[in-house]
Formats: sequence, C-alpha cells, structure tokens
Amino acid sequence: MADGSAAAAPLLEARGLGRRFGGLAAVDDVTLAVHTGEIHAVIGTNGAGKSTLVNMLSGELAPSSGQVIFAGHDVTRWPQPRRATAGIGRSYQRTTIFPTFSVFENCRLSAQAMRPAPWRFWQSAQHDAHSTRAATQALADTGLAAEAGREAGTLSHGGKRQLEIAMCIATGPKALLLDEPLAGMGAEETGRMLSLLEALRPGHAILLIEHDMDAVFRVADRITVMVNGAVLASGVPEQIRSDPAVQLAYLGGNEAPTLAAEAAALRPEGAGPSLQRPAGRPS
Repeated sequence: MADGSAAAAPLLEARGLGRRFGGLAAVDDVTLAVHTGEIHAVIGTNGAGKSTLVNMLSGELAPSSGQVIFAGHDVTRWPQPRRATAGIGRSYQRTTIFPTFSVFENCRLSAQAMRPAPWRFWQSAQHDAHSTRAATQALADTGLAAEAGREAGTLSHGGKRQLEIAMCIATGPKALLLDEPLAGMGAEETGRMLSLLEALRPGHAILLIEHDMDAVFRVADRITVMVNGAVLASGVPEQIRSDPAVQLAYLGGNEAPTLAAEAAALRPEGAGPSLQRPAGRPS
C-alpha cells in the first residue's frame, strides 16, 4: 500500500451492513473499509457471507441494514448501473465473457456500456474513439494486448479470468470487487493473476474474495475474516495469522470439521484446500 494511504479517507466502506433471508442472517453487521492503493482480502468458508457482501457493495442486492459509502457518498440505495458508472467494478465467480467475440470486442463492449450514445445511430459503435481507447488500454494494462484479435472462448481458463478483469478495467473503475478470481487456476496462472493484481493496486481500491490462502497472504495489505456472516477479525496479514480468535475458529469450536482444511494457511507452511459450504447458508 502506498505510504499514507491508511490515513486517507477510504474509497469504499461497508458500515454495519447486514442482509437477512427470512430468519437467516447471511451478513450480520459487517463494517470494513477499502482504500485506494490497497488490496483488502475477505476470507472465510463457503457460506460465510462473502459473496453476499460483494453483491451488496456492487448494488446487485439491497441490504437489510447498514450503509455502503463510496467516495464519500452514501450509495446504499443506488442501483448497480449507477454504482458501476460512478466507478465500482466487479468480477464474478463464474466466467462472464462473450466467447464468440474477440478479446478486444469484449473489452470494447464493456467500455461502450459506460457511455451509451443512442443518438449517434449513424455511426458504427466499432468506430467510437472512447471505447476503442479504453479497450486498448485495458488490454495493455492486463497483459492481453497480444491476444486482442483472438476469439475469447479459445483462451485458457486463466486467460478468461484475466479478460474478465480487463473488461472491468475498460469501464474505468476506481474500486474493484473481485470474487474468487483465482478459482480453478494452476500455479503458473495464479502467479500471473497475482502479478496483475499487484500492478493494478496503485490506482485502485481492490476488495478480493479468495480461498487460496497462500495467494491472500502474498498480496493482501489487509485481511478480514468472516464466520457465519459476521466479521471475526480484521487487520494486516501478520495480525490475522496470529489472532487467537481466528486460530480458535480455524482450529477448533463448532466449525472445526469444515475450517480445519484451511487452518494450515494461517501457519507459514502453506494453504489448505477450499472449504465446503455449511448446510443452509448462502455464499
């Protein structure tokens, strides 16, 4: 994180954010802040409420309680398109590209969506200078410039995930909400993605949802641990690694059978496999 960024006002905040589905609190009174120049990772089992949290921050799901603050504005009631236009971009757990279009066209369409111009019906959208520049820059920033003419569906799994981030970057976001971008990747692809996240860090506030604990501890400036929809602990990586409450939750207690698999990631030796979702809980 850039010097002094911790003292600056956060770009994106959740303040007491909650979401209930009937009698189930999927997210319960979550408060966190993400600063520009920072990667803030959120970890926890499947079902801990991480994706529900991201859906509320992006505007795809209305909270039952609490506030979402972006760039000093209360955006809690803003719909997702308005938040995207304001500068909140996100990726999803599942790949969301146009497989039969070129890599470049995927990015250009994303950029064009931020600046619709229906009155220019006489001009081909392919000749829109702004979306062309934005797509070209996004591909350069994400290391995909050499693949611009390639059909997107022929990319490797890691390449498709990379393209998703490029499409997000083409919209000009200030905050990036990345939901498990490393899922299904091998070691080489993971390394490329982590290098990309580190390159994107200086100009963005990045919220990273991830199960790969080795990756989290490599790139994260701050880590928030969620258990059963609530924040268990939040701090810099070494604080999280040594936090007694985190160690207890990951090594013992009611969730020991599901949390133990990732407990090794809180020790220097390495990461455990992804965890299973506790029965009855949304992600």
